[in-house]
Amino acid sequence: MKRTKKDKDFVKKPFFKGGNKAMNAFLKKQQVYPEQALTERVEGSVHIRYTISHEGKVIGTKVISGIGAGCDEEAERMVRLLIFQVPKTHKLRVQFHKTIRIHFKLPRPKKPAQRLVQYEVSPYSKQTDDAQDKSDKSYHYQIRW
Repeated sequence: MKRTKKDKDFVKKPFFKGGNKAMNAFLKKQQVYPEQALTERVEGSVHIRYTISHEGKVIGTKVISGIGAGCDEEAERMVRLLIFQVPKTHKLRVQFHKTIRIHFKLPRPKKPAQRLVQYEVSPYSKQTDDAQDKSDKSYHYQIRW
C-alpha cells in the first residue's frame, strides 16, 4: 500500500492570481503619480507592510520607509486594491503579513513630433560662358518645411 505524502505546510500562504508578474502589472496600471511629487520631482521606493485577511483582502497597511510628497498615500491606496487567493487551511482564520516595495519613477517627457522633410532634385540651369564645358552639371536642392 502506498503512503500519501503529507503537505509540507500546515497553513498555506495566499498568492496573487497570475503570480508576481501579474501583480506588478496590476500595480503599474493602477499607479497615479501624485501632483506634489511631480512638481517636486520626487522619485524613489516606498516600502509597505500589509496584512491579508483569511478572505484574501488587504485589511491593513503600514509604511515602513517612504519618500513623502503624496507617494506614501498612493502606494497604500494601490496595495489596498490587491485581492489574493487563499487556500483553505483546515477551517482556520489566519491573517498573513507581507511586505512590498512600490517604485515611483518620473514619467519621461514625450519626444517632440518629428518633422517630415521633403526635397526635390532638379537640374540647376545657370548661364554659362562659351568657354565653360557644357557637360558640367550641378544640382539644386530645396527643402520645404
